[in-house]
Amino acid sequence: MSNDVSPAASSAAAAAKGDKLTSDQLLASILTSLEDDKAEDIVTIDLRGRSSIADHMVIASGRSTRQVAAIAEKLADRFKQQTGRTARIEGKDAGDWVLIDTDDVIVHVFRPEVREFYQLEKMWLPADALSRSREAARPDR
Repeated sequence: MSNDVSPAASSAAAAAKGDKLTSDQLLASILTSLEDDKAEDIVTIDLRGRSSIADHMVIASGRSTRQVAAIAEKLADRFKQQTGRTARIEGKDAGDWVLIDTDDVIVHVFRPEVREFYQLEKMWLPADALSRSREAARPDR
């Protein structure tokens, strides 16, 4: 019998006990949610020591405005179930770029064209990490 517990399950268990999730546990839960909802090109940026706005930033894409909005809504719902807190959401009605603020982790979900236009990764990732994340995201790998 395996003792492996998914990040989302351990996060939910911590919240049920009244424990505050660490930013790393929250990040793992968010990444699981994004993967479950078929978000694409997920990039994680560690902001610790670089910004006081959050510990982590996550950037992901959805294929359409409907998918972008749905990814954001599901993520906010899961966050509330796990923590009892409400995430702040901006841009869900338009569905081009949705920002989900969970305090410790900031999540940006874009349509691919909008993501390419704003290029948040270029602002926040060092150049060598940016090239590595793009290589890892290539479908032929």
